[in-house]
Amino acid sequence: MNKETPFITPDGKRITRRDALRLGLLGAAGLAFAPGLLGKSLLWGAEPTPVATAIPSLVAGKAKAVIQVWLWGGPCHIDTFDPKPDAGYDYCGPFKTPLATNVPGIWINEKLTMLAKIADKYSLIRSMTHGNFGHETAAYLTQTGRQPGDGIVYPCVGAVTAQFKAFDVGYKGLIPPYIVLTQPQGRFSEAGFLGSKCKPFATGGDPAAGRFAVEGVVSSNITDFRQQNRREYLHQLNTLDKAVPGNAQLAAASACEKTAYDLILGDAGKVFDLSQEKNEVRDQYGRNTFGQSCLAARRLVEKGAVYVTINYGGWDTHKQHFQAMQRKLPELDRGLATLLQDLSDRGMLDSTIVWCCGEFGRTPKVDWEPPWQGGRGHYGTVFSCLVAGGGFKGGHIVGESDARGEKVKERPVYPGDLLGSMYELMGLDPNAKLPHPQGQDIRLTDSSPTAKTGGRLKEIM
Repeated sequence: MNKETPFITPDGKRITRRDALRLGLLGAAGLAFAPGLLGKSLLWGAEPTPVATAIPSLVAGKAKAVIQVWLWGGPCHIDTFDPKPDAGYDYCGPFKTPLATNVPGIWINEKLTMLAKIADKYSLIRSMTHGNFGHETAAYLTQTGRQPGDGIVYPCVGAVTAQFKAFDVGYKGLIPPYIVLTQPQGRFSEAGFLGSKCKPFATGGDPAAGRFAVEGVVSSNITDFRQQNRREYLHQLNTLDKAVPGNAQLAAASACEKTAYDLILGDAGKVFDLSQEKNEVRDQYGRNTFGQSCLAARRLVEKGAVYVTINYGGWDTHKQHFQAMQRKLPELDRGLATLLQDLSDRGMLDSTIVWCCGEFGRTPKVDWEPPWQGGRGHYGTVFSCLVAGGGFKGGHIVGESDARGEKVKERPVYPGDLLGSMYELMGLDPNAKLPHPQGQDIRLTDSSPTAKTGGRLKEIM
């Protein structure tokens, strides 16, 4: 007997996948975004997962949303937010002239000219540490706050935020609450044991292209006019509604189709249409994939997304590191600085956390020998992170690395410390219980005796 996963219609009836296909329930990609129509069992292709009995709220947190700028591959702390000009050429290479910011005593890389002008809007953590040197395991550790290897796949901060700030409060928006621009990180399961409901929606496409072809929402080869004509022609061919009037399953299919097209052709889908922005605004962000992703992130948060990750690759610079930095740093500078300033100008920075880092830093000492030609390796002993908004104070430095950026000198900050601080700013109790499929007692942050911690970031909260 062929056992199929049942679908649940709005009137509570169970239908099979085969029936759903017959009715056209799976024909429109926008169905994935219809939480009010098919219930949580179908939300973004999800299987049912346990729901927390209560939202783990401390207070009405200042932060309503989070934008994560993920520098995939691991940026060098010395060449970004923790310059070490006195360490010499073998450590800082050609970057020997740090730039003073608008906050006395805070210096950053000389290529970050726009960020230098708004240092009062962000703080820098210069003593991040976890000691892990592998991409997959370090990415998992940095975004979950958990050491890998105990047999449990923990959800990352984005999935936890979606669970408690969206699904558990009856999120009804058409826009997915947890989004990745543009490609999945691919290094670990972001949703963990929370299930695919909490997996991020990866847009695909390129927001810097003439038409941002968002997966399942926008096709670069089909105009909106042609899409509308196709819909009308489909309705002309569909005689089943007339043949079986009042059928609840057909009504569910019709409602789902309407919701899907509301996203594809309606106002909700326009959040991905960056041509709605003025040209000068798009120019300020930078006419490149990262810059336009920052602009898209701001638009998504405006429309109700609670967690947006900008997956910005190209930082795994084992070879020709400094040549890569000459290209990457100006892009990062323009996109990130404009995002922070734009959020501030719109009154959104106070309610939006922005955090920017990678899975680790890079080796402080440069490898000049062939074939590396001035490369830097993986380095999890110490690295840096920029945080802003949502209750984080600006214009501060947390922690310190030593003279060569090789180890933490004072005030270590572990991933769990950072994530726990963000949960607090979102009004979530870091010690609250997560919904686990087998009912295991697992908290938002690791409070076990073996957990490494330097404490919450109270100095900037």
